[in-house]
Amino acid sequence: MSIIEVRPAQGPAISQAAPADPVAHVPPRAAAVPEVRYASLRERTAELGALQRQVTDGPGEKATAAQHAKGKLTARERIALLFDDGVFTEVEGMRRHRATGFGLEYKKPYTDGVVTGWGLVHGRTVFVYAHDFRIFGGALGEAHAQKIHKLMDLAEAAGAPVVGLCDGAGARIQEGVTALAGYGGIFQRNVRNSGVIPQISVVLGPCAGGAAYSPALTDFVFMVRGTSQMFITGPDVVQAVTGEHVTQERLGGADSHSAVSGVAGFAYDDEESCLEDVRYLLSLLPSNNRELPPTGPLDDPADRTCERLLDLVPSRPNAAYDIREVIGEIVDHGEFFEVHSAWAQNVVCVLSRLGGQVVGIVANQPAALAGVLDIQASEKAARFVQFCDAFSIPLVTLVDVPGFLPGVDQEHGGVIRHGAKLLYAYCNATVPRISLVLRKAYGGAYIVMDSSSIGADIALAWPSNEIAVMGAEGAANVIFRRDIAAAEDPEAMRAQKIKEYTTELMHPYYAAERGLVDDVIDPARTRARLIDALFMLRGKNVPMPSRKHGNLPL
Repeated sequence: MSIIEVRPAQGPAISQAAPADPVAHVPPRAAAVPEVRYASLRERTAELGALQRQVTDGPGEKATAAQHAKGKLTARERIALLFDDGVFTEVEGMRRHRATGFGLEYKKPYTDGVVTGWGLVHGRTVFVYAHDFRIFGGALGEAHAQKIHKLMDLAEAAGAPVVGLCDGAGARIQEGVTALAGYGGIFQRNVRNSGVIPQISVVLGPCAGGAAYSPALTDFVFMVRGTSQMFITGPDVVQAVTGEHVTQERLGGADSHSAVSGVAGFAYDDEESCLEDVRYLLSLLPSNNRELPPTGPLDDPADRTCERLLDLVPSRPNAAYDIREVIGEIVDHGEFFEVHSAWAQNVVCVLSRLGGQVVGIVANQPAALAGVLDIQASEKAARFVQFCDAFSIPLVTLVDVPGFLPGVDQEHGGVIRHGAKLLYAYCNATVPRISLVLRKAYGGAYIVMDSSSIGADIALAWPSNEIAVMGAEGAANVIFRRDIAAAEDPEAMRAQKIKEYTTELMHPYYAAERGLVDDVIDPARTRARLIDALFMLRGKNVPMPSRKHGNLPL
């Protein structure tokens, strides 16, 4: 047997025995393997571009036209209005649901009906999620909810506000209980981030059932007339249960919630003006509770005198005037942003600037119910005070209050516990607090409106102030009732006793003499004195007792 040598491509020679018939033992030629062609990166990038266009275009022109026909913008059109120059970075745009059954496995659109991401508002980062009503009616499913969860977690980590553009039909029924669990995750994050980052809900379409609770948990709610509806049970259910016929707009429209229920703080005629004011509100707020609100330009002199104030407020205690005119005279350039302007109008809550610094102003409104405090006014002011305290916004309180509103409805409605909410909010606030008594300040309402006895840092008053347990006429009727009844001329005696009481206990300097007011000031110097006090208090630090949380009155 002969020996042949087979040399591999590399390495030493290998010796082996040659077969008797070398030709008979030649192995068959291997079958040809087809060449695999890999797409170039340019081709992959072009494919990505086409896919991204599909994501941004959404379900098509027909669905977009239907949305516009309802007087509503699309989710991406709204986002473009919210952010500076319409620039927006999207997160999970290619996300699809994985549900099956009821035909869902054949309908898997990109985004799953919600657009999420971030952009800049006045140069600062803001996160947004926007329901896309063109896809599944904006209904929330598992993937949809997980996108919102991730967005809210990113906002918390980045320390930036969240804006929710709500236009959805509630839970996606085809996905069952997983959709409901998705809402639970949103609610839990709403609560966790409360007082940590600003949360704003903009209701631009339907927001029904469990979905309505998320806006209720956020700091501010915006709505648009004619297109926004928010309710737990819709008109059909109301009619089936109570027999009452009611339209969607009357049951849960923008005016109903902004003027009657108080759920919404703002109502608008169109989406453009609504989103413009959302941007303005964000310009007044810090990004999170670890930052101070952004300062504005100092182009309105801090020492500007306000001579008009001497004529704005009548000297008669029961004469009406609009407190917003007083606010306009005091704040920078007369600009302020009012919250809940149509609800509980007997108290006014605004965000504005004094000397460039953002402040929250709470003021009694003599033009509505004489400025009394009642159930709704107490709730409105308490929530506003709590918000300002959570985000390091100093509080200025303008006091002209005759007391709490008397009546059986108020007592049975719980005015005691609702009034206690405002008292609790002020007592619990650690931000700089300045109170100013313009005119009357009677009884328990005076105490509640951030008096020095509950912790106001600086308590000021105009020379028109009347700080007392009650008005002179009521006090005289109680204290001197026997003298008045026994007098030959009861009316003359009453007038005499009212004058005596006023002279003795209600003169403008009575509270100042007892240290309850730090100073009685010239009304024209109000702006300068407030700005000076705010500057002095800018480093205020109040240590709080160790506790998990207080027990807020219900």
